[in-house]
Amino acid sequence: MSSSNASPDGPGGAPEPRSTDDAILDAAAELIVHLGVRRTQLAEIARRAGVSRPTVYRRWPDVRAVIGALLTREIRATQETVTLTGEDRAAFVDGVVEVAVRLRDHPVLGALLRSADSDTLFEYVVERLGTSQRGLLEALRAGIEQGQAHGSIRAGEPVELAAMVLLIAQSTVQSHRMVAALLPEAAWRRELARALDGYLAP
Repeated sequence: MSSSNASPDGPGGAPEPRSTDDAILDAAAELIVHLGVRRTQLAEIARRAGVSRPTVYRRWPDVRAVIGALLTREIRATQETVTLTGEDRAAFVDGVVEVAVRLRDHPVLGALLRSADSDTLFEYVVERLGTSQRGLLEALRAGIEQGQAHGSIRAGEPVELAAMVLLIAQSTVQSHRMVAALLPEAAWRRELARALDGYLAP
């Protein structure tokens, strides 16, 4: 979540050229989506990005590190596409649900969730607090502080509330396929919003 949307254009409105890092991460994303995590190899990432393997190795030591950087980029970019419409609890909850929906439906994260190599996703999303989660936590903390100042979010340490909101939303995203038959799209959104709203209400 952000207060404004970043523009991908450079001066004069022309699209900025991709950096080498972005070319490598874009290549990794395409391979993960189309081939799966297990068949995504560093040599193929380099070939598809149009760079040498040493170029990739200078940035990341292995495929898992590339995937970690890719997750950080995609989660941050997704977060920045959602702008809060106000400073109250309702706007905050709407923003969290929208980010959750966009991450749930993200092609790369979806491929990782479906992957037989679930350890990769667990390592970067579940087992440790990575760069992407820290960015989400900071945005959540800021939104919670706004809601507390507004008077519509209950008192409490903002970082602690943000951590629990992250856990609620993240677990809901990770497990959505398991309950898809029981929670169709409208119900999924509604019940996630209700869980968050109830947790944050004064």
